Amino acid sequence: MKLRIEDDTLRLRVSQGELDEFAEKGRVEGAVHFGLSPAQRLTYALERGSEPAQTLPNEEPVQVHYEPGALTVLVPFALAKNWVETDQNGFSHDVPLTENQRLHILVEKDLDCRH
Repeated sequence: MKLRIEDDTLRLRVSQGELDEFAEKGRVEGAVHFGLSPAQRLTYALERGSEPAQTLPNEEPVQVHYEPGALTVLVPFALAKNWVETDQNGFSHDVPLTENQRLHILVEKDLDCRH
């Protein structure tokens, strides 16, 4: 899985094999190692929410969870199911951070990928 971070934009590109794993297991992850110790690693993941796909009125459809060394994009079940089972290439969502700041999340299929 490819991770791209630029300013307040987070982009994930998922290969066919990773898409298959996401469809089966509900989670796919990658890691960037900055050194030899586990503390010098950033793990990033795409994770499907659980059924039922009902979203609370004030809940964001796509969420980001971050803690030191781990970044997870959480996708509601219905959105993930539709994305995996159709030819829909991707989806995006803006997560409000402050009154004037948003995190733009973009998740795409990278089906021409050969790695």
